[in-house]
This record gives sequence, C-alpha cells and structure tokens, in this order.
Amino acid sequence: MSYYYQTSFCALIALCALLLVSQPVGRNESKRQAEARKQPVSRHDEHPDKNWYRAYALVMAADWLQGPYLYSLYRDEHGLSSSLATTLSTTGFVSSAISAYFVGVFADKYGRKLACMTYCVLYSISCFLTITSVVPLLFLGRVLGGISTSILFSVFDSWMVTNFRERKLVENGCDLSRTYAATSTVNSFTAIVSGVMSEVLVRLTGSRKTPFLLSGVLLWSALIIIWSHWAENYGAEASPEASGAPKSPNLWSVFKQPSIMALVFVSTMFEGSMYLFVFFWTPALESVQKSSGDLPYGFIFSSFMASSTAAALVFNIVMQRRVVKYSRLLVGIMLAANFCFMKLAGPKTEDAAFWLFCLFEACVGMYWPCIGYLKGRLVGDSDRAKVYSIMRVPLNVFVVVSLMLAGESDNFNKVFSTCSVLLTASFAIMWAASMKESMP
Repeated sequence: MSYYYQTSFCALIALCALLLVSQPVGRNESKRQAEARKQPVSRHDEHPDKNWYRAYALVMAADWLQGPYLYSLYRDEHGLSSSLATTLSTTGFVSSAISAYFVGVFADKYGRKLACMTYCVLYSISCFLTITSVVPLLFLGRVLGGISTSILFSVFDSWMVTNFRERKLVENGCDLSRTYAATSTVNSFTAIVSGVMSEVLVRLTGSRKTPFLLSGVLLWSALIIIWSHWAENYGAEASPEASGAPKSPNLWSVFKQPSIMALVFVSTMFEGSMYLFVFFWTPALESVQKSSGDLPYGFIFSSFMASSTAAALVFNIVMQRRVVKYSRLLVGIMLAANFCFMKLAGPKTEDAAFWLFCLFEACVGMYWPCIGYLKGRLVGDSDRAKVYSIMRVPLNVFVVVSLMLAGESDNFNKVFSTCSVLLTASFAIMWAASMKESMP
C-alpha cells in the first residue's frame, strides 16, 4: 500500500506541474501597461510582490515544519501523557482566541509591519520553549504560539492587502485575486517541502526537536526580510496621513453587515472543520488500513498538500477568466467539503478515505484565496487587522469546544458527521449572501 501512496503523490505532483505551466502570466499585463505609459518595465514592475512571497514562505515554512512532530514531541520525547499533550494543544487555541482582539488593535495602531516582526520574535521563543521538558515552559510556549497564530492569520493578510492598495499595484498589472492564489500556492508548496524536510531532519538527527530549531532560524530570516523590505502601514486612526480623514466605522457597524456575518460564520465552520480534520485524519485512515505496519504519513501528508496546491492553481486559472463570482465559488467549496465529510462519516475503504481527504484539501486550496479576496474587498483598511483578528475568535472557541466534546480520537465518525451538518448550514448561508448584487 505504501507504493500506492507514493504513486498517488507522484501523480498529484505531475498534475501540479501541468497546472503550473498553464497559469496566466501577469507579467505580460505589466509590460503592456508599461508600454502604454511609455515607461520601461523595471525589476520592481516585474516582481512587485517578491518580498511578500519571500517572507510569507519563510513564516509558513516555520509553522509547517512543526506540525508533523508537535504531538509526537510531547508524547514520545518529553514523555507527557496523552491528556496533557491535548491540553497543551488546546491552550494554544484558547490563547489565540483571547489575544485576537488585542493583536488586531496593536497592529492597526502601532503598525502591521511591527506586528509581523513581533510574530517572528514570539514564535521563535515559542519554538525554543517547546523543545524544553519543563511543563510550565511548555504551557508558556503554547500561549506564545497561540498569540503568534493570531498574528499570522490576520495581520499578515492585513498588511498585504493594504500594501497592495497603497502601492496601487493594480496599475502595475497586478490583481489581488491572483496575489491570493499565488500566496496559497506558495503556502502549499512550502508545506510539501517542509513536511519532507522535517522528516529528513528527524531521521538524520534522531530527535524531534530539530524541526523546531530550524523553524527558529527561518523566523529570524523572515524578520530580516520584513524589517529591510516591507513598508509600514496602519489603521486609519493611527496613520500619519489620517489626521483629516473621516473617522473609521466602529466594529459593530462592520460586523452587523450581512455579508460580513456570513463570512464569519462560513470561515468558522470551514476552518473549524479543517482543524478537526487535522486532528482526526490519522486515526480515521488507520481504522480502514488494509495492510500491516505504519502508514507512509510523509507521502500522505504531501499528497494532501499537493491536492491543495493543484486546487489553488485551478482557482487562479478559473478566476482569471471571471467565470463565476467569488461568493458563488465559495458556495461550491462548502458543498464539496460537505460531500467529503458526509462520505467520511459513513462506511469507507482506505482508498476512498484517502481520496476524500485529498478532495477536502483541494477545497482548502481553493478556500484560502477565495475567502481572502472576499475579506479584502469587504473589509476596509482602517481596522482591517482588528476585524480579521476578531473574525478568528469564534473559530478558536469552536475548535476548543469541539475537541472537548469529541473526547477520544476514535470518535472521528461523529466529528465528521457534525462537520457535514455545519458545512450544510454554511452552504445555505453563503448561498443567500451570494444572491446580493453587492457581494463580489
């Protein structure tokens, strides 16, 4: 069966390669517009988002390197009990939920570049604390990790969107949708490489601590790029140019908008299901395993990431032609994800479970650029980091409550069934929201 997974991974990589060479090339648009302006195409015109992708790849690689071995490090190397390891993981989500609002306020007021640099410092400290065997320090590491996660999944996006608009990159032939799709692709490729790298490091050194040490190095490398090449941007009230600008709307006026409420619900249900998938795919696949011995987790994980990459590349091709509204595409993503969990909750074979997991990861690959674009269009720059951070609060609460209710890892069928129901509700809500003309 190991050969089957290796072959599947190679086939998915081949698909990614085919889709990659089929991508629309934004540089040609930049050249045409530069010619229209009678200006030469500079290096800046050709690669306006270069430093964003470089820094983003490094911070995501630092995160992906830790994923495969965090639980194993707690259990096998530190010798912690299963319940304590789960409590440590839950602590990270609780920390992320509590810190979300304050992270957003800090970023909008003092600068999103500064917040991203703070992320690099805090997460590198978290990596160091994670490799210690002192339980209080492990909890402190999870607290810092939770705060860092809030920054990673809210402030980085906020900086990118505001920077995109302030630099007027549309005039240089860039497109926010394509930037999000490329970012998702970079993330997926980074995950594939990081998964392989972490496994190689552990095999070479015999220690599960090594990926965390490399993560720290990557975070400091990202810090240097951000400090050297990123421009600072703020929320409207903190911006030096905002003294004469109209006051930004209060948060309640933002969140009471039906479109924003729909995005909050959909992102909570989908991303919550995604996190639960991360916790339960291993026992689910092991329960239907046909062969003896360990599953080739490295190839399986890489296959998931390759599926996500392929979907992100498809997203770029489809949305470049604007064949469907972004909100309608999100409806389709909810429907496909619901199908995956509905089938996973019932009887299944090992092959079927594997490909259903791959299909769900494909949904994830399309989801990130789609939801990112919608948030970028619907949320104003003035309080972007704050709004993005608060949108993650119900997600973290959802994951913590779900893990507490799920109990043992062999309850995955009930978890998948619940995810299917919640995604059905997300499908209905997003469909209603997409009917409005104002919804992108």
